[in-house]
Amino acid sequence: MARALLGALAGAVLGAVAARAAYTALTAKARSKEWERTNHRGETLTLLEGPAFVAGAAGALAIAPGLPAKARLAAVLAGAGSGALGAYDDLYGGSSSKGFKGHLSALARGQVTSGAVKIFGIGATGLGAAALVSRGPLDTLVNGAAIAGSANLANLFDLRPGRAIKVGLMAGGPLLAACLLRRDAVGAALVAVPLGAGAALLPEDLGEQAMLGDAGANALGALLGLAAVTTLGRRGRFALLGTVAALTAASEKVSFTKVIAANPVLDRIDMLGRRPA
Repeated sequence: MARALLGALAGAVLGAVAARAAYTALTAKARSKEWERTNHRGETLTLLEGPAFVAGAAGALAIAPGLPAKARLAAVLAGAGSGALGAYDDLYGGSSSKGFKGHLSALARGQVTSGAVKIFGIGATGLGAAALVSRGPLDTLVNGAAIAGSANLANLFDLRPGRAIKVGLMAGGPLLAACLLRRDAVGAALVAVPLGAGAALLPEDLGEQAMLGDAGANALGALLGLAAVTTLGRRGRFALLGTVAALTAASEKVSFTKVIAANPVLDRIDMLGRRPA
């Protein structure tokens, strides 16, 4: 267990330091209007938190000790690939089509939206990452779908300050604990890096100075999805895929924000650390 704990601590620290360094470097330069958004208060915030998370997490995973070459490459591919596609949607995406149904409906009409590009692109990077850590075609398909689905699901929670990172921490925490109990140093490092990077950027997110955007949220979900499929057994991976699919389908009909607001416990967690409305 000591080796797994050291791997987790090293991964979390590397992820946090790299993400903070990337955020500082990106925001130190004159901000491009393309990366700025106006929030519900009429205040300007930056989307550069997303690229900072991607650069920090992918950079930390590239040098994290103890990771096999294939797991390292899969992590960099999943994080950087989904992050780059998310950034494309952040910069060039429109609001005319939303959700899987909206983007696929537009595609059926011959209109290729940025969201459709992202859906298929993240699907491809998810499969590519899964192929590096899976045994056989079936595992590759299941794992790839889980990675891509997790990337999309994390983005669906990025609608309020700090929410996507909190969801990532709540989902990744038990997975990290399971890895430590099983003495799985590789899994522990894969989980700890994105958790450390996300936690390091949480203050700016909660303070409404910055947001993950599609780039950061997609990368966070993809990396946690990869960590999950790398550590879970077959039943666990099927359960993960089913849960991700069910929540994604539910998001087409139900507002997660309304569900959270209606539940006192979830609402309290959601508001923790945020500025008053």
